[in-house]
Amino acid sequence: MLLDINLPLILIAAFVAGASPGPATLAIAGTSMASGRVSGLSLASGISAGSLIWAISAAFGLGAIMLANAWVFEVLRYFGATYLMYLAYKAARSALSPKEIKVKLLTGSRSTLFTKGLLLQLTNPKAILFIGSLYSLGVPAGSSIQGLVIVISSVGTLGFVIFHGYAILFSSKAMTLLYLRLRRWFESAFSIGFGAASFKILTARFQSE
Repeated sequence: MLLDINLPLILIAAFVAGASPGPATLAIAGTSMASGRVSGLSLASGISAGSLIWAISAAFGLGAIMLANAWVFEVLRYFGATYLMYLAYKAARSALSPKEIKVKLLTGSRSTLFTKGLLLQLTNPKAILFIGSLYSLGVPAGSSIQGLVIVISSVGTLGFVIFHGYAILFSSKAMTLLYLRLRRWFESAFSIGFGAASFKILTARFQSE
């Protein structure tokens, strides 16, 4: 079943979701701009750990459920398509809005920021809903443990790079200004990416019938 896993599609969707503005990325941006790179990286480490926990829980928890109830897999596919389309709408609306994004500042020691980042991601609706949607993209029911481990490792590594990259990016004033100047272009790209992923789920279902 390893060959049936569409890892490139999963990673593209994970990149779009991880890089698009949300509670986690906005907290990293605000903390890095106000408190510096070390604080931002500490927060990003906690958020990355939270993402990994959700990825592991979803992979094995959902995998067991889908093996016992095949219909759950189809429900998850449609739910994933709907949620990704909702994210596409939000990104498009943000791209068209003249308002600037509002970042969130978190403070504390390195360990405190790590804990805050972990709790933020574990209670982040975007992370919770997207992980389920992610597995409906390219992980078929009955995938092997080896395949799930590869997906978890790949998504976890990508999340680590994205979140820590944001911490480094927003700790530099010049890079922050550049990002804000190009924000609408990024948001437009995120909207297209979410929409394409949603369409991929639906067309894959139609083609299998």
